[in-house]
Amino acid sequence: MHRSIFIFMTRPVARLLAFFFVATLGVSAQANSPRLASQPATREVVDEMGRSVRIPISPARIISLAPSITETIYALGLQDRLVGDTDFCDYPADAQKKPKVGGIINPNLEEIAALRPDLVLVTKSINRLDTVRALDTLGIASYSATDPHTVAEIISSTQKLADVLGASDAGKSLSEELQGRLAALQSKLAAVSPRRVLFIVWTEPLISAGKDTFIADALRKAGGISIVEATQDWPQMSLEEVVHLQPDYLVFAASHSESAARDFDALATRPGWRLLDAVRKRHFAVISDAVNRPAPRIVSAIEELARQLHPEVFQDPPAPEKVPPSANAAPSVSLRPALSSYSPSNCSRSTESSCVH
Repeated sequence: MHRSIFIFMTRPVARLLAFFFVATLGVSAQANSPRLASQPATREVVDEMGRSVRIPISPARIISLAPSITETIYALGLQDRLVGDTDFCDYPADAQKKPKVGGIINPNLEEIAALRPDLVLVTKSINRLDTVRALDTLGIASYSATDPHTVAEIISSTQKLADVLGASDAGKSLSEELQGRLAALQSKLAAVSPRRVLFIVWTEPLISAGKDTFIADALRKAGGISIVEATQDWPQMSLEEVVHLQPDYLVFAASHSESAARDFDALATRPGWRLLDAVRKRHFAVISDAVNRPAPRIVSAIEELARQLHPEVFQDPPAPEKVPPSANAAPSVSLRPALSSYSPSNCSRSTESSCVH
């Protein structure tokens, strides 16, 4: 009787019973395996959005969905783990060679899944919550970095990311280097008065950075102070208001200073702009787009801007008059102080957002 029931059993049902039989054996084998019971493959952390997420202990295959995160991964020396990033991850140049997963706002989830990441890194400021939820649905772990409002928060976020990626020592070394460079710069600028500046994101309409953004903090670190008092991140301003406030310098972020200079020359011919003392005196500073991204490279942008706002602080002292050495004189040694490190950088502006982080 039992044999006849098995014979006339449909094939799908037979397959299902066979599957459960094999699965039961697999569970029993795993329960008896000392290797799997020794150490979990994941750990639980709280990301910078306050989410409790389970991530690999040592992520080996990482995808970045923000240019700032990509830059940070390279700064930490972990680029070999980066298996994919977005179309807008363009610095350093090697990042452009990584497999692309589409844009920042709407990344291609199929491309992400195909790259088999251990961890996808996102940011609260530019990536959508829908993307994070979709990754959860696919069973792909994600970690969200913070939305920093100060340079100090950028450095602390870098350390936290290094900890998450199992590279705490690299994070500590990088953080100490950045803090040391900033401290040296502040020492140089201690005796000078800050310049009143207007950071220009866009000219038509005129858009700047609010007083509570990391860009405003970067201006302060460079020996400037923004004339913008708005609490919005990207406030639109009237030209009449700017003429009334009369900033000492106009600050632009651009990939190529030559093109920015041409744009400034054109700006000087427009009505209203000619009423600015900074335009008439050609007091403008052009720095790399690194200032737009909350990544370690922003310290180079701060140093770059400080040199343009306060060139007198960075001038070498005049060389001493050369005196013909006597026959028994020891060879002379130059004791001129070394300048703080400065690394110009090129980073193209994105068309997906006025400031892509």
